[in-house]
This record gives sequence, C-alpha cells and structure tokens, in this order.
Amino acid sequence: MGKLDIVTIIIIAANVIISYKGFSDFGFFEKYKFHVGAVRRGEQFRLFSCGFLHADTAHLFFNMFSLYFFANVVIGYLGVVSFLIIYVGSLLLGSLLSLYFHKDEYHYSAVGASGAVMGIIYSAILLQPGMSLYIFFIPIPIPAYIFGIGYLLYSIYGMKNRIGNIGHDAHFGGAVGGYVITLILASWLFEENLMMIALLAIPIVLLFVLKKTGKI
Repeated sequence: MGKLDIVTIIIIAANVIISYKGFSDFGFFEKYKFHVGAVRRGEQFRLFSCGFLHADTAHLFFNMFSLYFFANVVIGYLGVVSFLIIYVGSLLLGSLLSLYFHKDEYHYSAVGASGAVMGIIYSAILLQPGMSLYIFFIPIPIPAYIFGIGYLLYSIYGMKNRIGNIGHDAHFGGAVGGYVITLILASWLFEENLMMIALLAIPIVLLFVLKKTGKI
C-alpha cells in the first residue's frame, strides 16, 4: 500500500468531520441527508451532501477503509482530477438511481459515501483487473472482477427483495458511475480489457432488463 495522496486524505477527513457532526447534531443530519421528499421539493444539494454523512461509526469506517485501499490504484492510472470526477460522479449517480427507484416514497432517506466508494472500487477493477481482494475472514484471495460481478448481482437481489437497511440502489448506481466514467476517461481500456468490460456489463444489462419488465 503506497502513500495516500493528499486528495484522498482530504476526502476521508471531510467524511469523518461531517459524519461526526451529524452523529451529535440531529438537525444537521436531517438537513443534509438524502430524503426523497426534500429533494423533490427542490433541495437537490442533498444528492451530494448525503455522501458525507454516515449512519454510525462502523458505516463510516467501512467506507473509508475501502476508499483507502482502492484510491491509489485510480490515482496512479488516471491522476487526481479524474479520480475526483469518478468519485463525485459516482456519488451523484448513486443518489440519482436511489431517487429513481424511490421517487414515490416521499419519506425514503439514506446516507453514506457507499456510492462514491463503489465507483472508485469498480474503476480500480477496470484499471487493474488482475488484482485480488481479501474479503473479511475468507482466507483466499478473490479475483477483483469476480467480486465486481458478484457484488452487482447481490445489489440487484437486494433491490428486488429489499434486504436490510442498505441502499443497494446507491451502491449499484455508484458502481455503474465508476464503470462508465472510467471508460470515458480511459478509452484505451477497450483495446486492453474488452473481455473484462463485457463481463462487468452483464449485471448492468440485467438490471435494465429487470426494470423494463417490471420485475424490480
């Protein structure tokens, strides 16, 4: 693990400071979280601000820990500006997909950097598909692309069955954001990793088909 770039440190620090402010200030938390009714009333800033609030310390730690592991891969290949574009773009696309799926649920709310972090993870998988991941207590490394496809399929399952108090749609939207924006910024991947691009597209196409047929 290389030295963290200053932009990653700033993002992690912002998430920690703003999240802890939200932990102790209910009014602040309520004002800036993702909330369908408030967004539809015109408070679009919540689509962005919700990405710096977290439900609890464990939620915050997991997201920042994941960002810590994958940020350098993206910055190393594409640079700081592209990293920021992917991070912010994935955050917003995650929020927009949540809005799309819950647009008629005026009381639906969510918080977390998960969409942005998933975007960075999927960008890293595209850029370095040969890398392996160690997941929790599983003692053997899992190829990154297997994790990527599996996680998106699980997110579709979670959306369809409303599993847990988890924003599966924001995770999925963020992953799609990382996928699409990375391919726009690094078009050379179509020559080097076309098979990987096609494999990671399968869950995205599946979600589109399920939505079109009313099965999700």
